[in-house]
Amino acid sequence: MQLEVEQKFHAPDLEAVRGRVVELGGAPLKTVEQRDTYFRHPSRDFAQTGEALRIRRTGDQAVVTYKGAKLDREVKTRPELEFPLFDGGDPQQELFGLLGFVQVADVAKHREAYQLTRGGLQLEVALDTVADVGTFAEVEAIAEQDAVAAAQAAVQQLAADLGLTDLEPRSYLRMYLEGRDA
Repeated sequence: MQLEVEQKFHAPDLEAVRGRVVELGGAPLKTVEQRDTYFRHPSRDFAQTGEALRIRRTGDQAVVTYKGAKLDREVKTRPELEFPLFDGGDPQQELFGLLGFVQVADVAKHREAYQLTRGGLQLEVALDTVADVGTFAEVEAIAEQDAVAAAQAAVQQLAADLGLTDLEPRSYLRMYLEGRDA
């Protein structure tokens, strides 16, 4: 099973981070508008287990993502399963409702993604502007279980090389809900 290995940082000056990414050889991947619809499990508290279930819409494409419980908190490491949806995800969202899943929130973001290679690993840096939350930089790798330590080290080193220091352990969903409920 593949694991997502990532760190997220507050980045009030995305232009400066973007410049550093390019300076380090980052190749632009995509710039997209995303809308993530998160769901609550009918009998398990995802906030307590650290899991997440969402439908991510990017243009006319939709993907279901399940994020498992965190295996490491400093460099967020956890199982991640994704699969594409058809028809923009609306029939599948209806199915979630019929199965007892409850929509929690929609989180919208503008994302610029770049790819870099460090230590033989492909890393992605995402520069995110999240509606009602703020601006962030994420450094991420996808790794098999036997390569997690190398991926964690590569993520931390690239974050340091980018000058990212204000680590944010919370998910965009949690920050959005905390802001909404404040």
